Amino acid sequence: MKFTDSHCHLDFTEFSYNTPELLQQCYAKDIHRIIVPSVNPEHWHRVLSLTEAQKSPVKISCALGIHPWYLILQENTSNNNYNLAFQEQQLNQAVLQNRGKIIAIGECGIDVFKAKKNTNNEQDFNQNIQLQKDFFAMQLNIAKKNNLPIIIHHCQSHALILPLLKQYKLEKGGVIHAFSGSYQQAKDYVNLGFKLGIGGTITYPRAKKTINAIKRLPLSSILLETDAPAMPPLGMQGKNNSPLNLPLIFQALTTIRSESTAVIATQIENNVEQLFFNTAS
Repeated sequence: MKFTDSHCHLDFTEFSYNTPELLQQCYAKDIHRIIVPSVNPEHWHRVLSLTEAQKSPVKISCALGIHPWYLILQENTSNNNYNLAFQEQQLNQAVLQNRGKIIAIGECGIDVFKAKKNTNNEQDFNQNIQLQKDFFAMQLNIAKKNNLPIIIHHCQSHALILPLLKQYKLEKGGVIHAFSGSYQQAKDYVNLGFKLGIGGTITYPRAKKTINAIKRLPLSSILLETDAPAMPPLGMQGKNNSPLNLPLIFQALTTIRSESTAVIATQIENNVEQLFFNTAS
């Protein structure tokens, strides 16, 4: 069996001290591909550089995008951080220059929870949500123009994200990263041609709503991910997550699904291939 970590922030400083050794360990655990989404323009060069590591036994692919947290965190004081036209120009240019190196746009999306936590009043909150929506729509448009899938971050924002997905109708679809919603929410995304990124959440017995959704969905709609260094599986709370934990998430999935281990592993790899690496469509 082979595995793909479809969402891992390998460019984060938590991994900078031992990346080559980590990739060797991943390969020994049958993790043969890692997809690295970027979180802001300062990370674009980092994720692109990772894809150029010729001696890596693991194939690394990347996506370029602007995470909604980049639009919320109070330390972002530069006007250009929030200048939609400027950032659109920057992202457009980066995509065109690196079209052969990237496989998606993202990580982008809308995070209502974080906006609530980091704004002081309703007016600031509403302004920030509108800013997030504008940046998300901009990235959907770039994905559509370049016929690329999109990697979507969400938190308490299904009602805001779904209308935009219906509006832009991406031919390539994308993935709802770190899905943790209900079966109906999952079905809404799957009906729009999106796949769901399943991570450490399903290792927690309390995540009954999400586990029930994953049990009922078509296997063709599921991807595996770690979101390392975030989202550690059960028993590792308080520690940095690692792509090495992907087999643990896979094992949890096999206890939820009715299909055989081999069928699940093969279908999920096919899902990754179809979404990110199928250039025929």
